[in-house]
Amino acid sequence: MGGGKEVRNKKVKLRDYVRNGSPKESDLCVSNEDTIKLEVPEGSNGVIVKNLYLSCDPYLQFLMKGIDTPHFTPFSPGSVSLITTASYDVTVVMVDGSGHPMPITGYGVAKVVDSKYPDFKKDDLIWGIVGWEEYGLITNPESFFKIEHTDVPLSYYTGILGMPGVTAWAGIYEVCSPKEGEYVYVSAASGAVGQLVGQLAKLKGCYVVGSAGTKQKVDLLKNKLGFDEAFNYKEELDLDAALKRYFPEGIDIYFDNVGGKMLDTVLLNMRVHGRISVCGMISQYNLAEPEGIKNLLNLLFKRVRMEGFAAPDYYHLYSKFLETLLPPIREGKITYIEDFAQGLENGPSALVGLFSGLNIGKQVVAVSQE
Repeated sequence: MGGGKEVRNKKVKLRDYVRNGSPKESDLCVSNEDTIKLEVPEGSNGVIVKNLYLSCDPYLQFLMKGIDTPHFTPFSPGSVSLITTASYDVTVVMVDGSGHPMPITGYGVAKVVDSKYPDFKKDDLIWGIVGWEEYGLITNPESFFKIEHTDVPLSYYTGILGMPGVTAWAGIYEVCSPKEGEYVYVSAASGAVGQLVGQLAKLKGCYVVGSAGTKQKVDLLKNKLGFDEAFNYKEELDLDAALKRYFPEGIDIYFDNVGGKMLDTVLLNMRVHGRISVCGMISQYNLAEPEGIKNLLNLLFKRVRMEGFAAPDYYHLYSKFLETLLPPIREGKITYIEDFAQGLENGPSALVGLFSGLNIGKQVVAVSQE
């Protein structure tokens, strides 16, 4: 579809920074007034892509609030957004070449429409940070991964084979090094990352318990995702008693997605030489005053190692990651649950729903399924 054809280009844009609480659907708008030429401009070594799937991820709320993170610069409502990724120590600048306000950005799977970048050709499939739009110009394509394995669903590259998958794999295998027979606890266990963490731990012969916020999610953990046990944390009046019920001998590895009171309680139940992988703290993101942690002395008494990390720190190991994940996926030893929103126009509601736990599994926006 090259040759300079000009088409309308639907986009999701940020109206203004989110000032208080969780992002709302009204903070975003869907625009259909912009156009884009499906040809890379002269002098650019970029690529034009057609977006197929977009990833809804918790970190996006930071960018909607104007908060700097080590890997991403906040969205700029009504102006061009500068997006930085540490995967190859490059800065990825998303521009549409027409002067129109930019869409929000995030991880996505795209098909190359036109390319002046030597490593990508027309019809190649790639994943990386794209605009929330139907078509886009990528000016730094060296930060993208070419999709070589298409015998699995392409949407997997927004999840189990994309950033969330690398997060789960690195957090449990590289940070925590689980051993057979160890006791593993995963919070927010039914999400894009947590559901995979539990299954990876099971592949190593661990005893795995997960927590989630609804009966439906708890049932999925136990009956479909292979967790040994699971519980609804909202139904537990005493988290310490709950953890002692499921881990009478203590916890070797805690994969933390929520922080706050849960983390503080887990610290009381860690075993000697335990490991805590800090992936997220979703319970704290929208509080006016974050909750304090009182039980850190257990890190000292029990010689527990607690480490934060981010997926881009491990992108250089992506080939190793694929070698680990693809075989059990193909053999049916790993199940991955996705929750699809159809059409870019339904992207804002899907993204906002993620922040209140409305999704079941990995939240994906299907822009085009060609």
